[in-house]
Amino acid sequence: MKKTLLLFFFCLSFVANSQQITVSPAVFQVNEPITITASFISSTCNTMGANPTKVYMHAGIGTDASPWQTTKGNWGSDDGVGLMTKNANGTWSITIAPSVYFALTSGQQTAATKMGIVFRNANGSQTLKLAPSCTDFFLNVGAFQVTLAAPVENSTSVINSGSNFTITATNTGGAGSYTLKSNGTTINTNASTSSYSYTHTNITGNQTYELIATQGTTTVSKKFAVVVNPNTVSEAMPTGLVDGINYNATDATKATLVLDAPLKDFVYVAGTFNNWQPTSAYAMKKDPVSGKFWLELTGLVSGVNNTYQYWVVDTTPLANSPSMVKIADPYSTLVLSPYDDPSIPSSKYPNMPVYPAGQNFEVTVLKTGQSPYNWQVTNFVKPEKEKLVVYEVLVRDFDAGQSYQNLIDRIDYFKNLKINAIELMPVMEFEGNESWGYNTSFHMALDKFYGTSDKLKEFIDLCHQNGIAVILDVALNHAFGRNPMVRMWMSDPDGDGFGSPTTENPYFNTVAKHSYSVGEDFNHQSAKTQYYVERVIKQWIEEYKIDGFRWDLTKGFTQNCTASDESCTNAYQQDRVDILKKYADYSWSLDPTHYTIFEHLGTDAEEKQWADYRVTESPSKGVMMWGKMTDPYNELSMGYTSNITRMSSASRGFTTSRLIGYAESHDEERLMYKNVQYGATNGTYNVKTLNTALSRMSAIGAVSLLVPGPKMIWHFGELGMDDSIYTCNNGTVNDASTTTPGDCKLDTKPQPQWVENWLGDSNRNKIYNDWAKMITLKKTEPVFSGTSTITNANSKIVNIKITDANLSSSQLKDVLILANFDTTAQNVATGFPYTGTWYNLMDNTTITVTDVTAPINLPAGDYRIYGNKVANLAIDDFERGSLVSLYPNPVADYFTLNAGFTKVQIYSVSGQLVKSFTSNGTADSQFGVSELQTGFYLVKASDENNKTQVMKFIKK
Repeated sequence: MKKTLLLFFFCLSFVANSQQITVSPAVFQVNEPITITASFISSTCNTMGANPTKVYMHAGIGTDASPWQTTKGNWGSDDGVGLMTKNANGTWSITIAPSVYFALTSGQQTAATKMGIVFRNANGSQTLKLAPSCTDFFLNVGAFQVTLAAPVENSTSVINSGSNFTITATNTGGAGSYTLKSNGTTINTNASTSSYSYTHTNITGNQTYELIATQGTTTVSKKFAVVVNPNTVSEAMPTGLVDGINYNATDATKATLVLDAPLKDFVYVAGTFNNWQPTSAYAMKKDPVSGKFWLELTGLVSGVNNTYQYWVVDTTPLANSPSMVKIADPYSTLVLSPYDDPSIPSSKYPNMPVYPAGQNFEVTVLKTGQSPYNWQVTNFVKPEKEKLVVYEVLVRDFDAGQSYQNLIDRIDYFKNLKINAIELMPVMEFEGNESWGYNTSFHMALDKFYGTSDKLKEFIDLCHQNGIAVILDVALNHAFGRNPMVRMWMSDPDGDGFGSPTTENPYFNTVAKHSYSVGEDFNHQSAKTQYYVERVIKQWIEEYKIDGFRWDLTKGFTQNCTASDESCTNAYQQDRVDILKKYADYSWSLDPTHYTIFEHLGTDAEEKQWADYRVTESPSKGVMMWGKMTDPYNELSMGYTSNITRMSSASRGFTTSRLIGYAESHDEERLMYKNVQYGATNGTYNVKTLNTALSRMSAIGAVSLLVPGPKMIWHFGELGMDDSIYTCNNGTVNDASTTTPGDCKLDTKPQPQWVENWLGDSNRNKIYNDWAKMITLKKTEPVFSGTSTITNANSKIVNIKITDANLSSSQLKDVLILANFDTTAQNVATGFPYTGTWYNLMDNTTITVTDVTAPINLPAGDYRIYGNKVANLAIDDFERGSLVSLYPNPVADYFTLNAGFTKVQIYSVSGQLVKSFTSNGTADSQFGVSELQTGFYLVKASDENNKTQVMKFIKK
């Protein structure tokens, strides 16, 4: 089963499955020594292999309801805690006395009834779990054990109103005392028995039971429930309602819920408004035409958070499917999670609604009378597609604070780099907290780990105020196991509340229809899936003013292939072409200038269909395609021959510049990491030397960013990020050279760019400044929307000619870019279009060309950008203007300016001079402000020529 929960409160009684593990003695007290032995012969639920080199036992102990209350072991650490011993027969053993091993207090020893166990390898990348469900192993603790004979523990039984219900249980170790509670009230007791039985008669309402058995100081609890068939009322649903929450526009005491649940017999709504004990008044009605369930809630209080779930019942479920599932609303815009929310700090999400005590699984938040966000920019004009420079950001790894506030605080960093779009990796509700976000479970809900809805809107609004578009990465190829539409129609043989889609599921395939399976695979030929996707599109465009979507893994949008057929997945599929055009059409119907970007990475045939789609309209449409060019550019940066001609849209057959070419993305190894690991060497010139490798990255920018068409930067490529994407939490690297490459790709990354003040490092800062100039050229000069010719067939020398014949001779209409990625100086062939004066667009120096074919000598790793005219931007003003960086920002004790100034003054926001410095005019001087109070300040910096730059900073 595909589940991402490591720990869960539904526990299975331990059974040695296929002799995976044995315990001696089999029945033991908490303070008795036991030997636990694990066998690795079976491959089922075993990723460690038959002969692991090292085995750790990760264990916990607690009650039946919560067996992992006290844990022992440090996941991923090879520190000896829980290390097992290999036996002669190939099994592995460890001997412990639980009370001593877990250092239990006397109270914890008394309460202990269950142990949880998972076996792992040294770094935690491989495990052995209980077959066939691949859940954790659980051991009973103590001589007093209770078996619930009827019903099944944690089950929900469906009965008709007025029926009787019998509960039976047995225990070991002699007589025990039993108490049966229903909906929190005691309905039966038996002070002394080892064979309990009770029949609850004439049940007319839903019941939540708890059977509590006690023997001496040991107490065991068993839970189960009964739900009464309300005989669903058939009634027409009011017009104009959509799936999910429908707020009443004029009455804040009302809201109507709609749930589409084909093949289900009845649905209750349980929530704070009925104390999570729904009566027949909260049984949803069923629309006779659409078949959808609906219910109007009344008596709500404006501005008050309510939480709720649907109890969805099938009286005749498929084998291994539950009769009832409790789900949050599939169309939730805010959900609370019992798994993830407790570890979200209040500093990121202040006043988070409280998860309801005693409930399981996610719940939906409903609040009437909400005030809309007060947008400062309501008419943002997006940058044109051909001029886009997209900055890809994973909020988790952009700053150690891991929040939208961190992005807000760094807005000057984005502005000074001159990018005009930020692409956020997925921020929809995903499973876990520190994730890339592609394990999405609720596509319309914002994940809370990075901050509140208003904080994200504040960031988007701030970007729009500064001319920066915001693009959202969306994973609509799939959903993960907590998704309500997976769980409503699932196979769940181990009864833990999670499973995989059944044949009845109207949204998901039972097996992926492509070879890149992740999570559960959406069936995009289903009308219900298409409705869901369009609702997701509408939510993010209208509620958050998102300017575009980057559609993840678009190869998965076909129904024609199988998981094992790579050739089919990569071949042209008409159903995939058509459905993705349909989704693009819907996006453009809501926002005609919306950016639609596909991560397809195919063979150009389908990409051409999308890239050229509706481009002749006004405004021009057309889908932008991700264009991976990592390997060719990395070969050049390392000093080896390569071919980068596919960086241009024309090389792929597109009629317009719709290719978002990139040398780095979140999925690919860092160029700089491979430079210093595998770079070429020639005498004293060694690419493996950090500063030498850094010095080559400006040239990479010149031959990538300036190629006509949209381009992308993966965060901190502009500072020469040299940490591997396979860097682990503990600082080690699991790259291609290790025995288990790629295990740490998703791990949270370190933050050297801020901790080590990379903006203050002249070698790294030069890349940032050079790329900023190049991006400015690209955005402001019309020629960079022209056509390009890239000469670089299996060479270390790059020659790019860019021209726009529609421009006049008095304009910058011809550009020649030269770069030498060899490890020695080279006489580089030029091929100027004509003789005359040519200008280096990076510094406005000139050369006189009398022979258009005469070569130019370029040092190793160097480049030139020549134009027939001076660029519109004034280089002096550009360098003395907004490119000046103040860092770090926010400021703790001091700040640094990356340019030289002779006078620096600090003003409060009210205009009062609070501090003044004189300086020797050198760059990277430090200015101490530790005594200033927390708040916003303005900095006025003047150089020896009285040229002035004004900046701002936040004092922490």
